[in-house]
Amino acid sequence: MAPPLGEKETIEAAKQAMNITFLHWGLHAWALYAIVALSLAYFHFRRGLPLSIRSTLYPILGKKIYGSWGHAVDILAVFGTMFGVVTSLGLGVMQINSGLEKLFGIPNNLTIQIALIAFITALAACSVMMGLDKGIKRLSDVNIGLTAILLGFMVVLGPTLFIFDSFLENIGNYLSVVVPLGLWGESYEGEANWQSAWTIFYWAWWVSWAPFVGVFIARISVVVRLESSYLGYYLSP
Repeated sequence: MAPPLGEKETIEAAKQAMNITFLHWGLHAWALYAIVALSLAYFHFRRGLPLSIRSTLYPILGKKIYGSWGHAVDILAVFGTMFGVVTSLGLGVMQINSGLEKLFGIPNNLTIQIALIAFITALAACSVMMGLDKGIKRLSDVNIGLTAILLGFMVVLGPTLFIFDSFLENIGNYLSVVVPLGLWGESYEGEANWQSAWTIFYWAWWVSWAPFVGVFIARISVVVRLESSYLGYYLSP
């Protein structure tokens, strides 16, 4: 509807939209998480340092990571994650409110959005208080189940053949332009500021989530590592 380049509401605009969507949510976004996760995994598993963001700065700070400098780094990481959560919650609530307005005629205003934030926060608080297995695990399972139902609904009742055809084609289109699109900086578009409202916003959002997601990935690797060790032990002759 509003492409940064070319005419709107055309086939080329649709292809461009999918390429940019893959750019915003694809390899570049996960690369930010991978950098933090690999850094944490190295300094934790190979160097024996704490599994926290401060450890990634050990080559620069040295033993100071155990002092006030390390505390400051971890505090900044927590605040960054907090801003990421707030952004996710705010955008999610706006989307939910728009959907409720479309389906049930519920007003799309600040009052409804505050009520939705309170409701979602209460659910999250209850999930945390119930513990990992009873709360967070069940909430995650419900989310995965609803996602599978929504995906099945779209594939079965939507344009099924087009969905599969375009999915494969979009991957190919994205891979063919991933380098030039990743280096695109609107240099020849004059005073254009499309990227500041979209690409830079998304990647700032990913950066704010990077400390939490990086620790999460590195922590999961512990479980995978242990399970692989146990599997190797039982399968060994």
